[in-house]
Amino acid sequence: MKVLIEIPDNEVNFGMKVLKSLSFVKNAKPMTGAAIELWDNLKEAAEEVRLHKQGKIKLKTAQELLNEL
Repeated sequence: MKVLIEIPDNEVNFGMKVLKSLSFVKNAKPMTGAAIELWDNLKEAAEEVRLHKQGKIKLKTAQELLNEL
């Protein structure tokens, strides 16, 4: 299982030491700025799909997206 943990910038070194010291943690590494931006965009997209499925918002069709280009 993968878990995302948000640690304040000023505590990253300590947090990483703690995580790496735990025998059951297989891999602990900080995310890059690009990875963080991608993660945020994916979360937003997933939320929009969830709201669309509930009928709370209307998403654009593929044709509408192509027309914007």
